[in-house]
Amino acid sequence: MSGRGGVRGCRVCARLRARWTAGSAGRGEDAGNAVVEFLGLSLVLLVPLVYLVLVLARIEAASYAVEGAAREAARAYVAADDAESAAARAVAVTGVALADQGFDDDPSEALAIVCEQDPCLRPDAHVEARVEVVVPLPFVPGFVRDVVPLEVPVSARHVAVVDEFRSVR
Repeated sequence: MSGRGGVRGCRVCARLRARWTAGSAGRGEDAGNAVVEFLGLSLVLLVPLVYLVLVLARIEAASYAVEGAAREAARAYVAADDAESAAARAVAVTGVALADQGFDDDPSEALAIVCEQDPCLRPDAHVEARVEVVVPLPFVPGFVRDVVPLEVPVSARHVAVVDEFRSVR
């Protein structure tokens, strides 16, 4: 009996070995593919996500820049003594606000001052400053920009009131 049990035991062992080697042979062909698939899928999903974050950050910076530039330009304009110095002050503070957020646009082109009365610095008059910046999408080559407009315009406006107790100048 011990011989039969030994033979039967060998047959069971042989079957287990056959299954084990067949299973491990199948796994040997796919070994490491999960890591490659994970890395490939991660790159496919991660690169657009990083680009989206970069674009949104640049647009948010433009939003901060134009909002601050419009507010400060209107304040500087109504605080000036005369219209000539008011325009120069407004352009100067617009340039500082845009440069602070990394935009090198010409502040005199980005800024528009609109007065409701003539002269602008009349007591209790409203002066509106409008600032607009065009944000190009990052990492887009110039030849593509010539064909398809890949820019986002960002603008802001602010209204300031001239002091009502100010004398007309």
